[in-house]
Amino acid sequence: MQTEILFTVEEAPEGGYLARALGHSLYVQADSIEDLHHQVRDAVQCHFDEADKPRLIRLHYVRDEVLAA
Repeated sequence: MQTEILFTVEEAPEGGYLARALGHSLYVQADSIEDLHHQVRDAVQCHFDEADKPRLIRLHYVRDEVLAA
């Protein structure tokens, strides 16, 4: 059993958030942080059997920032 699953979270160009699970075929799109939490939990619940479901879901927020020199 896997104890944790990691999602990378980015802001979507059109607004909202995109989250992808590392090492799994899970992809979630949401309009708000609260909705993202719900969507990620639901995706994990649907993807894994109860015996294989990770105990923790970790969200890693990635933000691109461009600075002029």
